[in-house]
Parts: sequence; C-alpha cells; structure tokens
Amino acid sequence: MDLKSKIILIYGSTASGKSKFAIKLAKKIDGEIINADSMQVYKELKILSARPNKKDYKNIRHHLYGFLSVKKSFSTGDWLKLVDQKISNCKKRKKVPILVGGTGLYFKALSDGLVNIPSIPIKFRKKIRLLHNQIGPKKFYFKLIKEDPLAKKYIKPSDTQRAIRAYETKLFTKKSLFKWFKNTQSKYEKNDFLKIYIDYPRNELIKRIHIRAEEMIKNGAVPEVKNFIKLRIPKEKSVNKAIGISEIREFLNKKILIENVIEKISIKTRQYAKRQRTWGRGHMSDWIKIHPNDLDLFLKKI
Repeated sequence: MDLKSKIILIYGSTASGKSKFAIKLAKKIDGEIINADSMQVYKELKILSARPNKKDYKNIRHHLYGFLSVKKSFSTGDWLKLVDQKISNCKKRKKVPILVGGTGLYFKALSDGLVNIPSIPIKFRKKIRLLHNQIGPKKFYFKLIKEDPLAKKYIKPSDTQRAIRAYETKLFTKKSLFKWFKNTQSKYEKNDFLKIYIDYPRNELIKRIHIRAEEMIKNGAVPEVKNFIKLRIPKEKSVNKAIGISEIREFLNKKILIENVIEKISIKTRQYAKRQRTWGRGHMSDWIKIHPNDLDLFLKKI
C-alpha cells in the first residue's frame, strides 16, 4: 500500500490511541502530524486536552498544537484555513500530511467543504436560545418544522443544538440550513484521502478513560485549571466546556474530593466518547474501521 500521495485522516474516540498510532505511521512513511482536535489548539490546556508531549515532538514534526491562547476565539473555518496551508507545505517538502483528532466537524469540513453561512449576530442567536428555553424543546421543534420543513428529514426532536442552529439560520438568512449544506464543496477530491477510524471496543475504552483521568490529576491538571481560572475567560466561550475545568473548579472550591473529580472526569469523558462514536457511525461510513489490535498489522502492510 503506497500512501505517499495521500492526505491521511485518523479519527477515533478520546483515549483510543490515535496519537501513538499516528507517530508510528509517520515514522514509517515520512509523515508529519497535523492536529484535528478543537481543544488541543490551546496552549494553556496541555494536560486536560492530552496534548502530545516533548518526546513526541522530537520524534516527529507536529503542527497546530498549543499555538493559540484560550482568550481567542477559534472556529472550524479558522482551523480549515490553517490546515490547508499545512497540508500544502507538507506536500511541497515531500512529507505525508497525517491529520489526527477527535473533532468530527473538522474532518467533515476538510473532506466535504465548509458551509459558508453568513455570520449571525450574537443578539439574534441569544433571542433564539431564549425562545427555546421559554417554550421547551418539543414546541420549539414544531416551530422549526413549520419554518423549515427540510429539517424534519435531518434533525430529531431531541437534537437541541442542531434544532436551534437550523431555526436561527432559516430566520436570519431566509434559507434552509440544509440548502446551505447542499451548495458546499471541498477543494479536495475524495481520492486525495485515506480515512482511518480507530474503532475501540466500548468496555476497553472505559478502562483507558479512567486511567487517563487519574494520570491527568497526577500530571498537574489541578494547577493547570488554577491558571486557567485566573485568566477570567467569559462564560460563553466554548473552551470553558473542556472536560475537567468545571470538575476541578468544584474541587478548588472545596465542594468535592479529588476522588470525585477523577470519577466525574471519567464519566464526562465516557459521554464525550459516546458522542464521538455516534458521529463516526453517522458521518464516517466510508472510513476504514480498524480494531486497535489490528493497527500493527495495518502498519506492516504498508
């Protein structure tokens, strides 16, 4: 299998061993690793985001890790612009770009294109969220279907975030979110990619997640969150949702014990991993699914 001409994408749930596999692959095919994880871009969240360490950086060149302050906003569109440049630079230097991460939306934007919806003002978006809270998800969903009948085909009543996004898009742009999607196209061809999905069994993943939570605390996640709190990041910033911040904040406020922190981080990470797996099933049917036990065999075949 010759991968020199490909852009390699590696996706998997958190704690599935994506980064280690990517490094082994990069060594074998003279590749460089590009981050495709929305939390690993932030320099202040090294431990909580499980960013690669100095040893990893020495072995293989890494890009787009820990380069941005948590004070700054960073969208999928921002990532796509940067990643296009990195892929191009890798190709010019005869290196194979290997994108690794668990942010499904990043991979979708890269392979399918990014929806170019006009920016919706924050005040307008807040009004829609207020309406959702006032009337509840059920009535809101019926309201959405009335405004945008196409949404019934793509959005379930329980999918609150997508329902809100579809409603605000239709009201503000006068055009269905799904018509915006239809007009989207990637600059890359399908054959440009080799897509690998590390399909970790759920029970084994749960054990790995708990071990990772323990290691995070041992490696300094508490002082990392202390420093994060000092920065006074506005509540509406998505970085505040990074797993571990609210749990360690509770510990620092003496509301829970450190054992409870580990357990809470483990539970929240398992929930996140479940969402990642759901995304994988829904959006990655054309990806090569590899059981973790078969990764070394895959490397040998290259």
